[in-house]
Amino acid sequence: MNAHPSPIEANPAPSRRGLLLAAAGIAAAAGAGLAWWQAQPPEGSGDPLSDALWSLSFDTPGGQKLVLADFKGKPLLVNFWATWCAPCVEELPLLDRFFKQNAANSWIVVGLAIDQPSAVQKFLQKLPVTFPIGLAGLGGTDLVKTLGNTSGGLPFTVVLGAEGKVLHRKMGQVTPADLELWVRQT
Repeated sequence: MNAHPSPIEANPAPSRRGLLLAAAGIAAAAGAGLAWWQAQPPEGSGDPLSDALWSLSFDTPGGQKLVLADFKGKPLLVNFWATWCAPCVEELPLLDRFFKQNAANSWIVVGLAIDQPSAVQKFLQKLPVTFPIGLAGLGGTDLVKTLGNTSGGLPFTVVLGAEGKVLHRKMGQVTPADLELWVRQT
């Protein structure tokens, strides 16, 4: 009788469950790696979302041009709103205070109204704000979808860092806690 087990007996075949778990682990790692790779911008290019945003300009209620590229190099909060949107109207005073308090720290706030120009002009006569307002019109809905708000709901806020990249997105009304966090992280 042989006292030593054969190599087959010493290394029993892995269980079917073990093989399935190993395959699942490899597939998960490969999927995560692929997702990370696809999320990276192509070599030498910027962030396509923020690049598209920086290239835009809008008419203002006063008839001037609001060119977003003019604010590049500063932290920028872009708030999409409408006169008929109650949460939008409620957050405008908070955003205006934020703009006044943080202008010395180079923060810019821009409101992009998804509304009729006449409605925005009339509204701003009743509730003026000190930050720049652009008239995005109904095309603003497509823009918010491009920026990650697939439902197109309002209010919607995007924060870009001084380097020009999108850092934060918020669907719904902005809170003081949101603003504090964004200032700390930007």
